[in-house]
Amino acid sequence: MTKKIAVITLLIISPCFHAFADTTSDGFWGDVKNTLSETWNSNEYELYAPVSTWHNRQFYDKEKIDGYNEQPWGLGIGKYRYDADGDWHGIYGMVFADSHNELEPVAGYAFQKMWHANNGFRLGAGYTIGATLRQDYHYLPIPVIAPVASIEYKQFAVQSTYIVGGQGNGNILFTWLKWQLK
Repeated sequence: MTKKIAVITLLIISPCFHAFADTTSDGFWGDVKNTLSETWNSNEYELYAPVSTWHNRQFYDKEKIDGYNEQPWGLGIGKYRYDADGDWHGIYGMVFADSHNELEPVAGYAFQKMWHANNGFRLGAGYTIGATLRQDYHYLPIPVIAPVASIEYKQFAVQSTYIVGGQGNGNILFTWLKWQLK
């Protein structure tokens, strides 16, 4: 099942990146295509290790919380680059144990406006857009649009996103460690 999920994820996401690879058109879509192409063609890689899936207690009862997995295990890899303004761009894929302890792959693009402090410290805030596949949705592609924030020191970072939802769904703070390979 794990191989099947990984193959499906790659089949869904890869055509999106290849479609943008050799485009130099002008305007908004041209900028999007060029940004994705530059990031895809980067030689810089990073690894991701999920560490926490916290369900907001204001939206879940204790019985639900007690049944959820909040310690995801998994792994991811991505390509990244910093642009001329020092902002971070990443294309990533990650697989982790979701709230029900089922495998959940996610892949997409992320951007963070970076604030560079002294001595290698950085703070970032931005967004991610991509797709995920969940067992409880029969592994059909689900779009992902979410905020992303990070605290970074040199090549190590803690990144998080908050998945907005309603009563009894979503409202999850997902956190992972990131290591930029040098």
